[in-house]
Amino acid sequence: MKWRLLLAFTGLLTMVLVAQDVPLATYLRRIESERLRANLQRDAFILAGVSENLLSNEGDHGTVANLQETIDLYVERQAGSRVVITDKRGVVVVSTDASDRTGEDFSNRPEISKALSGVPTEGERDSNTAGEPLVYAAVPVLSGADISGVVRITYTAKVINDRAFRQTRGLILVFLISVVGAVIAALFMASGITSPLQRLRLSTERLAGGDFKERADERDGPPEIRSLARSFNSMTGRISHLVDQQRAFAGDASHQLRTPLTALRLQLERAATMVDHDPEGARERIEAANAETERLQRLVEGLLMIARSDGTTPATERIDVTAMVRERAEVWVPFAEERGVRLLTAAADGLVATAVPGALEQIIDNYVDNALGVATDGDTITITAVRHHDMVGIHVMDEGPGMNPEHLAHAFDRFWRAPDAPHGGSGIGLAVVQHLANLSGGEASLRNRSDRSGVDASVRLPTA
Repeated sequence: MKWRLLLAFTGLLTMVLVAQDVPLATYLRRIESERLRANLQRDAFILAGVSENLLSNEGDHGTVANLQETIDLYVERQAGSRVVITDKRGVVVVSTDASDRTGEDFSNRPEISKALSGVPTEGERDSNTAGEPLVYAAVPVLSGADISGVVRITYTAKVINDRAFRQTRGLILVFLISVVGAVIAALFMASGITSPLQRLRLSTERLAGGDFKERADERDGPPEIRSLARSFNSMTGRISHLVDQQRAFAGDASHQLRTPLTALRLQLERAATMVDHDPEGARERIEAANAETERLQRLVEGLLMIARSDGTTPATERIDVTAMVRERAEVWVPFAEERGVRLLTAAADGLVATAVPGALEQIIDNYVDNALGVATDGDTITITAVRHHDMVGIHVMDEGPGMNPEHLAHAFDRFWRAPDAPHGGSGIGLAVVQHLANLSGGEASLRNRSDRSGVDASVRLPTA
């Protein structure tokens, strides 16, 4: 990814520079070429003025030698140039090219012929004698209205192109520096993006290898990478928590299931040995095994419920709390009457809360079942439902002996049972209550009653 980003950044900047500099370089070369040609024609006119006296025979102070010296000096200063001066017939008078002979007829040269007709000319043409293209300027030497000769200055096209190229060389240098700078900047930028991603990838690999303590650096990289690192850490923390929960769940479940399974096996073994000589004792052992089976079933159901909902956020629904309290009371009244216990309800009308499906029903059933477990003949169990600001509170209050404060602190722990608890409990009921309350956005609590002995088991759920 780093090299792809580097190529992308560099390629984009190169395209921008090419799109900008190529037309600019072309324009500069054209302007410089036109300037050189204009200078060439200007110099030709200057030399024509110098040659006028000799070619028109109007003065005796201008000699051929002086004219030769003048054009030689010009050529020396203008490297690569060639100067030819002809008379009015197109015959060479002086020349800086050793191959040109004095008296040679140049009237057949198109630029010489055109200048002899009185028209200054400049341009470029192929030259058979030079063997390469020539850039020229040819102007007539005027003496009044008469044409007394021609001055022609030529350069090879390569000389003109080289001079024009020198003007654009700085632009090319700037282009190369810009490309190098772009590569360096793109390298830093790509590294700034890919390096945090690389470190995050390594963290992911360590997490995949089982290191749940691994965390990404949330201060490293651009804001998007830091946000990704925070999400990664949040995910890692949640996975670590879930794995710890599953490990604890597996350990606790295996430990708790071992006890009823062992008891069930022992009861059945004893029943098998007693069935021939003590049928009544065998029947009692089978009934005890059946009780252990029911306990085991409750334990497994509670474990399954917690396992299925761990790590999830199930949808909640509207619950008619008033109707639910009265409904569950009607279900439990016959069981209470069998034990000589009164079951009363006090629920205000119109109480509506939100909870996961089936949660409130299981919570009330667990609380009432526990209350009946400690109730004695003549006791009263009261189920109330009241509004607390934006919450609805459901309370199941018994008249039992209450609980030790230390036991209250552990009552909702999975598989915890009070030392004096009656035999047959699974230690999972109150853990299920708390789990359902938390899933519903509420909270469960136990506390000793302040008005009398007994426990107030309550749950608070959000109002709908």
